[in-house]
Amino acid sequence: MREYLLLLPILFIFHDMEEIIGFGWFFRNNPELFERFPKITKAYKGFTTAGMALAVYEEFIPFFGISLLAYYFEADVLNALWFGLLLSLTAHFVVHIVMSICVKKYIPSLITSLICLPISVIILINCTKYMIFNLMTVMLIASAILLMMANLKFAHWLMHRFGSRL
Repeated sequence: MREYLLLLPILFIFHDMEEIIGFGWFFRNNPELFERFPKITKAYKGFTTAGMALAVYEEFIPFFGISLLAYYFEADVLNALWFGLLLSLTAHFVVHIVMSICVKKYIPSLITSLICLPISVIILINCTKYMIFNLMTVMLIASAILLMMANLKFAHWLMHRFGSRL
């Protein structure tokens, strides 16, 4: 499993660079999306590229931190947390693909989602061979997923709060 651990932050940063580069341009050039999808686009209304970059940096910390710890300290707890983070990122790719289908347009993050989704699924499948799934492992995986959901909400808050000040 060790051979896969550092791929998580690489997949994350590869994907999120497309988001940082393209989201500002995308929303400035597609204002009708705010009318068609007000609940979804509310999370991105008024953000800046600098704010988006700050949010991505903050989101990167747990991906990199847990991956590094799991790489250097072989422990079932760290592997389970890492697995949960990879599951979260994989779901994130699926969300972007579904969003693009719903808006019937390319959205920044679609290309890297299409590239990274099969890679992350293969890694997840291969890593299940090395995981011992018991109640504790499942709870740690679920905790990592919940942590990333909360972290995404915090990243959006950062994006709006500090984006216009940078």
